[in-house]
Amino acid sequence: MMILHVGSNGNTMVSLPRDSWVTIPEFTGSESGNRIPEQGQKINAAFSIEGPWLLARTIEHNLDIHIDHYVEIGFGGFANVVDALGGVEMCFDEPIQDENSGADFAEGCHQLDGAESLAFNRQRYQEAEGDLGRTKNQQEFLGTLADQAASPGTLLNPFKLYPTMSASLDALTVDTEMSLWDLRSMFWAMRSAERMNMPVADPGYAAPDGSSAVLWDDEQADALMEQLRNDEEVTVGVE
Repeated sequence: MMILHVGSNGNTMVSLPRDSWVTIPEFTGSESGNRIPEQGQKINAAFSIEGPWLLARTIEHNLDIHIDHYVEIGFGGFANVVDALGGVEMCFDEPIQDENSGADFAEGCHQLDGAESLAFNRQRYQEAEGDLGRTKNQQEFLGTLADQAASPGTLLNPFKLYPTMSASLDALTVDTEMSLWDLRSMFWAMRSAERMNMPVADPGYAAPDGSSAVLWDDEQADALMEQLRNDEEVTVGVE
């Protein structure tokens, strides 16, 4: 889960760890009619309970921001986009091996196909920060993917451009008001976005339900969201 802010003072991509402990607000499903009471939960539960509608509302409720558009991509669609593009080149400073995801890459640069890209983006067990490390990898990969998709070698080559566009449109689930222009702007913004995780106070928070969760740093998160709301240059969380 990522928030992409597009602004005149720079673009920012903020990953929300799936185990973030948040308040899911009271909600009535517009399609299901289900009445959801306010509750403390991990943020991924919002999607499980009532899909993107409750997920977006939960993010808005906890961060006091407005979500304009929603984009979702599944694993299969993700791999198809990479394959249509002809692969994505990624360079690794050290070997990556993860039996759970199937990632197995030597140090150096690799042209990853769809299946390999999926394995890389899913791996987290060798990351020192676990899921927080995985989100950084995912941001780097998406930025590289967007950069290659917007390169002259793709845009000026119809044999690569049309399959990539077709695979992207087939793979993405978007809100009803999102246009092709909005999608183009999104990919363009991802190329240059400042990338970061939501500021975290405790990655091993003992949640009230007995599980281990991720607790945000409220002071830093509030400062970051204030900068995004005011379209200021982002300084919070920038390394």
